[in-house]
Amino acid sequence: MSSAAAGPPLVAVVGPTATGKSDLGLALAEKLGGEVVNADAMQLYRGMDVGTAKLTVADRHGVPHHLLDVLDVTDTASVAAYQREARAVIERLRADGRTPVLVGGSGLYVQAVLDELEFPGTDPAIRARLEDELAAAGPGALHTRLAKLDPAAAAAVLPSNGRRIVRALEVIELTGRPFTATMPRIGDPRYDAVLVGVDRDVTELDDRVATRVDLMMEAGLVDETRALLDRGLRDGRTASRALGYQQVVEALDGDCTMAEAAERTVVATRRFVRRQRSWFRRDHRIRWFDGAAPDLTAQVVASIPCGP
Repeated sequence: MSSAAAGPPLVAVVGPTATGKSDLGLALAEKLGGEVVNADAMQLYRGMDVGTAKLTVADRHGVPHHLLDVLDVTDTASVAAYQREARAVIERLRADGRTPVLVGGSGLYVQAVLDELEFPGTDPAIRARLEDELAAAGPGALHTRLAKLDPAAAAAVLPSNGRRIVRALEVIELTGRPFTATMPRIGDPRYDAVLVGVDRDVTELDDRVATRVDLMMEAGLVDETRALLDRGLRDGRTASRALGYQQVVEALDGDCTMAEAAERTVVATRRFVRRQRSWFRRDHRIRWFDGAAPDLTAQVVASIPCGP
């Protein structure tokens, strides 16, 4: 445990999409005299509101929320930059006697805050060369090279994920070590954190995902996407891949109907939920709660050592 342990404990609310993390995080902040720190990578982006289920200002009930709306859609999200900024907010809140409530389902972002993870730097020249190779040869060729240099990394990175493959090859060239040597693992905790997991019955959550997508379409996701396209969404290497937005863009481009885009979003979100569940279930520090429990907030507050 680092010196970052001074002050109230950090409470982290994690788990799959559509389980009710945002509402629980807000309720905990209200109960514990705390403030919310966003750990959803796509909620970092200005204007990505409907499609990320971002709480409106009115719905935040006056509770300060940090690290929302800090990037333009043309910016590339960086876990290392997020780690620095989130820790600075958390440590300031704790020094002020406020309880930070970290809320989100982006597993690597959460772990980057909680654990003593280090992220290798970058070299623009190496990155540019590898990206040129990616554009010329495609991700398959680079994945084959990665498999020769670091078979374990190649097994963990999808052959279609060109950005991740480029990063792995860059780190190998920069450090002279396998990329797997720098990949994040649950390590030494930085904070005396309380980890709260929220999940629901699989069938119920599948239904909630479908309902959530329908409500987003009704709430103006298409118009929001059009506005973001005017602000450069296509050029955003991170934002352009966001669930919902990517599928709506496909429909606007004529690749499918809007109804098909909604169904594609449901399928992709359910797949993402399963990946999130798998990621968080590996961390045995997390205490899990049923998001459908009527007394969920009371259950969680009672489990927190500093809770009233």
